[in-house]
Amino acid sequence: MSDALDFVESNLPRFRAELYDFLRIPSISAKSEHEGDMRRAADWLADKLDAAGLEARVDDTPGHPIVLGRWHDAGPDAPTVLIYGHYDVQPPEPLEEWESPPFEPTERDGRVYARGSADDKGQLYMHVKALEALLAVDGSLPINVVVLAEGEEEVGSDHLVPYVAEHADELACDYVVISDSNMFAEGIPSILFSLRGLAYLEVHVTGARSDLHSGQFGGTVMNPANALAGIIAGLHDSEGRVAVDGFYDDVAEWDEETRQGIRSLPFDEDEYRRELNLPALVGEAGWSTLERLWLRPTCDVNGLLSGYTGEGAKTVLPNRAMAKVSFRLVPDQEPSRVARLVRAHVERVAPEGVRVEVRELHGGRPWRAKLDGRLVDAASSALEEAFGRRPVLQGEGGSIPIVVDFEEQLDASALLVGFALPGCNLHAPNEWFPLDAFDRGIGALVRLYGRLGK
Repeated sequence: MSDALDFVESNLPRFRAELYDFLRIPSISAKSEHEGDMRRAADWLADKLDAAGLEARVDDTPGHPIVLGRWHDAGPDAPTVLIYGHYDVQPPEPLEEWESPPFEPTERDGRVYARGSADDKGQLYMHVKALEALLAVDGSLPINVVVLAEGEEEVGSDHLVPYVAEHADELACDYVVISDSNMFAEGIPSILFSLRGLAYLEVHVTGARSDLHSGQFGGTVMNPANALAGIIAGLHDSEGRVAVDGFYDDVAEWDEETRQGIRSLPFDEDEYRRELNLPALVGEAGWSTLERLWLRPTCDVNGLLSGYTGEGAKTVLPNRAMAKVSFRLVPDQEPSRVARLVRAHVERVAPEGVRVEVRELHGGRPWRAKLDGRLVDAASSALEEAFGRRPVLQGEGGSIPIVVDFEEQLDASALLVGFALPGCNLHAPNEWFPLDAFDRGIGALVRLYGRLGK
């Protein structure tokens, strides 16, 4: 293993240069005009997997392609590890807030700034380079490996679940390893014990046949913007809880040991608030900031659209209004059931004089780790050697919809170990990834795979 770590050390400049080439491809899955870039990114990744020594191919789906890499020469007695990640990225807008072009990787202060650097190209590529190091030095791997990289994670992974079901035999594994999350803090690696799920909805409110003059019609018809504002305001009660009947019925209780573990983490709420430039932190009463982030469900407006928003004044009553609303879910909430509850709530509280419609965009189930002993022990030792500190257990407020399906369909245990940092501006302008974590993380993965093969 030491030879493989030496290989990593001597090839880090090349690894970074290759990653930057990957980041230059604007693989934005949400925009149809980037369909060609999606294919280019998939082909690029498959070529790199092939060059690393795996058998790689690109499989078409009704949406964006899936990249599959395989190495199965370790034999039937060796464990099989499925490595999952995604090569698609979020749109970079608003472009004017980027300090450097989003698809031109730029190094500043020990970080690389680019869209996809942390989510998830940088973290996915670390696995490719760890595998390359082991194969280059030893000519083999101590484990069997399947690498699966999708191009639709940022738009709901609609075609991944059917793909996994159709290729279950080919994807059969003992463990699933995913790097698409954060370390707890700089220098403090972590292993995830939970992920929140997601129910992502649009609320549409329509009124008259067209926009109306606010002087001639104001006070006689229901303004859809006013109606939507009231609906949104009614989604929470005064204690910060979601005010949808039945919303908390399926929320699993967490044990005191987990809550105590969270309270023992080196987390400073005032520093967290100052870093975000906020006057105060808010949320559901009775829970700490980290508990709200990892253990509790939420409801948030992600976008609003209505009326005239251009320069100057235009006095109209808009004839339609729309809000994008996300519900982050926790075990054992189901996205489809939450969507039904929200739809019933909106229809019940909507005022007379408008029509309302709730549309489901996409969702994903929450995940709670099994914390398989062998897997966690191997990861803990590997991370401690690479970063010089024992990892902590933490939750994750975001969602990776496929994790539950992997465990259920492949009968495997999942390990989520990320290398980004809080504040990496995921989904926001000036996304960045710490280069030290990229370098050390590759070494940690080399160690992890070596330990799993023993």
